[in-house]
Amino acid sequence: MNMQHKLQFSALFIGALVLAGCTSMGGEVEKDTSLTDQTEKLEKAGSNYTGPAYTIGVITLANKTPSKVIGIGEAATDILRTSLKQAGLEPIMLTEDELAQHDKMIELQQSGVVKMGKKDAAEGMDSIDFRVSGTITSYSELEEGSNLLVTSSKTQVARVGVDYALVDIASGRTLVAKSGQGEYHKTTRKVLGLGDSSSADTSLRDGALRDAMNKAVESMIKELSERPFQSRIILVDGDTVVFRGGTKSKLDTGDRLAVYRAGKDLVDPDTGRVLGKQESKIGEVKLASHQSDSVSQANVVSGSGFQRGDILKAIK
Repeated sequence: MNMQHKLQFSALFIGALVLAGCTSMGGEVEKDTSLTDQTEKLEKAGSNYTGPAYTIGVITLANKTPSKVIGIGEAATDILRTSLKQAGLEPIMLTEDELAQHDKMIELQQSGVVKMGKKDAAEGMDSIDFRVSGTITSYSELEEGSNLLVTSSKTQVARVGVDYALVDIASGRTLVAKSGQGEYHKTTRKVLGLGDSSSADTSLRDGALRDAMNKAVESMIKELSERPFQSRIILVDGDTVVFRGGTKSKLDTGDRLAVYRAGKDLVDPDTGRVLGKQESKIGEVKLASHQSDSVSQANVVSGSGFQRGDILKAIK
């Protein structure tokens, strides 16, 4: 092959590469995945979850990243809410003001400043079974690149750190309290510098958050799956009690539930932290029927003096 033919061949080869690059001015995405395949793990855990469709109160995650990454707390909360829904749970949003007012009422009632009256605030919020809170503690992005004759590629890796807790509203006990990380990477390829100039890529942030939140929800599902169904009495009528359950509870007619009365706070003597409440078994009831997808009726089997707010736990 003479020199002229070599030059023509090289020009055609480079021209083909340039045209290929022109089909994607921003660069072709080769990989856009979670490094831990956590989405698939959550889908498997969610499909295996056969427990009640508990209502989970979600509090906006606090942003305590050193650089105060804008919007990361809100984005994490939206992803968490979606993950909980996909797992078969019922998330609803709680504001910091609602939570603060509830905690303040508990404090006033326990100090005697405010009388409990018909309802003890420590029994929790009627429509919520558990609450989730958390903090985004760190966020970082790294970039690695390689350059060839006519192409260049870069791999971006995002990592996020998160603390989260799942709290039982009825007892005040913390069921899950963990720290975790999420990780996400994406590789892009460009030809002869035809890609757009770099700009903020929220898909990196959201990918890392989704990985972290899916891990958190998987941990919560595991805990809830191992616990017997529990709820609270919302009405007592003679020998009949009505409670939050319904078809979503996955209970069958004839199932028995133990009735517990919440007592004094259990306080850690070293830290002064409230670990939960003392519970005393006061009787049993048997499921008679489901009135809807969220309300059930049971008949008293043993015990007496049941009250609104008493705790029910399925007997396995």
